Amino acid sequence: MSALPRPSTIFLAAITTLVAVLLYSPLFVPIVSSFFTISHGNVDWSSPTLSTYVALAGNHDILAALRTTLIVGVCTVVLSVVSGTLLALYYHGRRSGRSILQFIVFLPFLMPPIISGLALLIFFREIGLERSLLTVVIGHTVFVLAIVYRTVLMRLQSMSRTLVEASYDLGASGWQTFWRIILPNLSSAMVGGAILTFALSFDETMITILVTGTQSTLPVRLWAMMRLGFSPDINALVALILMFTVLLCVLAARFLIPRQMATERN
Repeated sequence: MSALPRPSTIFLAAITTLVAVLLYSPLFVPIVSSFFTISHGNVDWSSPTLSTYVALAGNHDILAALRTTLIVGVCTVVLSVVSGTLLALYYHGRRSGRSILQFIVFLPFLMPPIISGLALLIFFREIGLERSLLTVVIGHTVFVLAIVYRTVLMRLQSMSRTLVEASYDLGASGWQTFWRIILPNLSSAMVGGAILTFALSFDETMITILVTGTQSTLPVRLWAMMRLGFSPDINALVALILMFTVLLCVLAARFLIPRQMATERN
């Protein structure tokens, strides 16, 4: 016969449930609003509709901002994954300049975004680089670089050195060892870091506002729309973004947890 849960366990479970409801229940409002009509706080459950999604498909301004956001996100992921992996390999393989490297990589991520954005804005102005999607990509890459760097570095530090030593003992060159041993072991960490950086880039607003040019990303566009109010099709957009974000979180958890840990848990 199983023992009954202790009062303290029941109390903690109740508090956890309450906090989860308070945090996540507002997220269901735009989802419900995208399928049903809400008037004066009352939901008309009798008439489900996809009109908000149809209207969203015809909102060219929002779709253009979304397309710009995706372009910036993909470019940021590529640059941050390549740069972060190279920096992690340098830190793991050498001792000189490691403290300075850590400081340079983590400082933009730890500072308030408005400070990072202002610093980038002044830098771009001093070198004569006009604000455009290029400056936005650079700003996002500088901001999220620490995520990929730390993720890949942790995987490098947990990887057994005997794999590399065995590769050299079998006559493999440095490039062959990297391509066949190190890179496959880092691939899941790189993919997980890429997903996290894309999510951060997709949501970044403050740095984008300061370094963007004439093209607006989706967060900046929504920020501008707050002055006039949102149209009903924004509820459909929010619902789609929430589902996309949940998918990103699931994928990130899948790739960031080492296979050995997942096997042991199962």
